[in-house]
Amino acid sequence: MQNDDLIHDWMISYLKNRLSRDYDDIRINLEQDRSNEYNGHYPDLILENHGLVLAVMEVETEQTIISEKADQWKTMAGLGAKLILMVPKAWKPRVLDILWKNGMADKASVGSYEMNVQMP
Repeated sequence: MQNDDLIHDWMISYLKNRLSRDYDDIRINLEQDRSNEYNGHYPDLILENHGLVLAVMEVETEQTIISEKADQWKTMAGLGAKLILMVPKAWKPRVLDILWKNGMADKASVGSYEMNVQMP
């Protein structure tokens, strides 16, 4: 497993734990286990309350943020639930630019994360 896959799956697990207070049910799809479907697609996180899907989340890493992702994001945004993208903090401006250029700035929310390692 590549480092990006580890970061991706770790973020999904972290978000599931963090958001468990706000949602009744959170289904996840990790890189190696994509078994939770929503309208024919497999978003990284599916956030539900009272049996209704309120949002889907996609976790992106530095390696997965490319212009071609806009098509996938557009599809996810059209599934009937709010789309939330979680991206590395330094890449948030690029993601917002991609969303604007593809007419999706109003169709997705963008959150960010960063990892800091400080050596002695």
